[in-house]
Amino acid sequence: MPQLTEVRNSAEAEWRTLTGERLRVLVGNATCGRSAGSEKVLAAVHKAVDDGALDCELLEVGCIGLCYAEPLLCIMQPGKPGICYGNVLAGDAVQLIQEVTTGTPPAKDCLGTIGAEALADIPRLYDTPVLQPQVRRTLERCGFIDPTNIHHYFATGGYQGLERALDLGPDQIIEEVKQAGLRGRGGAGFPTWRKWQFCRSADSDRKYLICNADEGDPGAFMNRALIEGDPHALIEGMIISAYTLGAQTAYIYCRAEYPLALERLRLAIRQAGEHGLLGENILGSGFNLNIIIKEGAGAFVCGEETALIKSIAGDRGMPKPRPPFPAISGLHGKPTIINNVETLAYVGLILRQGADWYREYGTEQSKGTKTIALVGKVKHTGLVEVPLGISIRELVFGIGGGIVGDRQFKAVQTGGPSGGCIPARLMDIPVDYDSLAQAGTIMGSGGVVVMDEDTCMVDFARFFLDFAEKESCGECVPCRLGTRQLLTILTDITEGRGRPGDIEKLEQLAAGIKTGSLCGLGQTAPNPVLSTLRYFREEYEAHIHDASCPARKCKAFITYHILDSCVGCGLCKRNCSSNAIIGDQKHKHYIDQDL
Repeated sequence: MPQLTEVRNSAEAEWRTLTGERLRVLVGNATCGRSAGSEKVLAAVHKAVDDGALDCELLEVGCIGLCYAEPLLCIMQPGKPGICYGNVLAGDAVQLIQEVTTGTPPAKDCLGTIGAEALADIPRLYDTPVLQPQVRRTLERCGFIDPTNIHHYFATGGYQGLERALDLGPDQIIEEVKQAGLRGRGGAGFPTWRKWQFCRSADSDRKYLICNADEGDPGAFMNRALIEGDPHALIEGMIISAYTLGAQTAYIYCRAEYPLALERLRLAIRQAGEHGLLGENILGSGFNLNIIIKEGAGAFVCGEETALIKSIAGDRGMPKPRPPFPAISGLHGKPTIINNVETLAYVGLILRQGADWYREYGTEQSKGTKTIALVGKVKHTGLVEVPLGISIRELVFGIGGGIVGDRQFKAVQTGGPSGGCIPARLMDIPVDYDSLAQAGTIMGSGGVVVMDEDTCMVDFARFFLDFAEKESCGECVPCRLGTRQLLTILTDITEGRGRPGDIEKLEQLAAGIKTGSLCGLGQTAPNPVLSTLRYFREEYEAHIHDASCPARKCKAFITYHILDSCVGCGLCKRNCSSNAIIGDQKHKHYIDQDL
């Protein structure tokens, strides 16, 4: 493949010049950074470069994962350790760069050095508690390359997996993926090779590959961050997967609420085509492939394979009974494989590095690493990539830095609306597909929501049921009406109208919904209720039988009283936002409870 070799040699020479001779300033300008003000930082540095106040190569990069410290600024000097700063203000950015390059690097807001060396008072970034337990593989480039420059991807090993794949051929690719033990990263954890084999063995004149980048779980942003920071990792994985399946058309189904990710994808597809990596006769192999982007409207149910397929076909996104499964009869009735963004990004890495490399981390049944969106009441929120099998304790207290305000850790929710809660007493269980299933939850796409002592578990279950009820497509009765009834009972309990027998009704309804629902949305919608009943039943009983909320969250159980020792100073009356306090000066005051 001389054409690709020539491009790679040129890209590597360009990269060596960039990293070895030029001062580089990296500004994390993905969606998370932009929400924290990174565009202002980028504009300030850009202006200084244009005005001649700074002589540097300014790179707009993706997310390193340290969302709690955005905006991020990394200063990379030739021959010296790079230095990463967090919480950078636009007005301070230029001065900070000048101080680093002309004198002693300021230690304030410094997150660590990048490279082999540490500096006085500044540790290596990857030795800090947030990053030291992580193993960055799919996220390796995110935050360190320009995602809009395909040469940066080439220079850091990109498309080597594709070259090897074309040499191996489809059957050996499937064997490599099988030996690696790659399981689908979209939620169910089904063996990727087996899914591919079903499709490859199907007799059909056309086959399709679909990348599910819809990512509908509240608090989940793993796929978005990967696409924004390293879009060619997905494109390479899709090319290899389509070649293996014999698919000449592939779709990326991405929600329209991800404008930056869509922008990066469109550019990456165009660049790949310009370099002969898409289109006809890819790299002289005789293989043809076109990738089409389909924007979704944000329907959670379209995370289900058959609903997603109907949406791509132009119909309303509603599930249909299985079998037949999409691998046999999917889009337009043809064999279709749907894989998650992270699954596909790993395909290129496995073909480049080999199955043994992939198996270096993980457990016996859950190999490799997993990206996780760590959010909620944790100090270090962000995107992490960890070996499968890491404990919840290490996630929350090691990488996450513990609970905000040093409050008591109560539980985590994994798997989004389809998952369940795990209490603090089980914080040492491993985060892998099988262990989480035994605990009554799922891996899902990788969202982990951390809760503290102020979280009411009944209200938490109500929140997710409200989401599931609204997102139900309405096609089948158990999901359409069952989730509504679950939500009604939960709402009554949290608003002080709970009755004896409600807990039993919840359990019976949940069992019926799981058994009778058509698709995964309905089948898993009761999980937040069942898992909170399993581990926090006493909170349900307190709401119903004691008219109290142990977490002091549900307003129906909260009343305010003025003590008999009141001297009538009037301070509370003047500061009551509801004007609910009544009383004359120097006389005891009272509260109008209705107000």
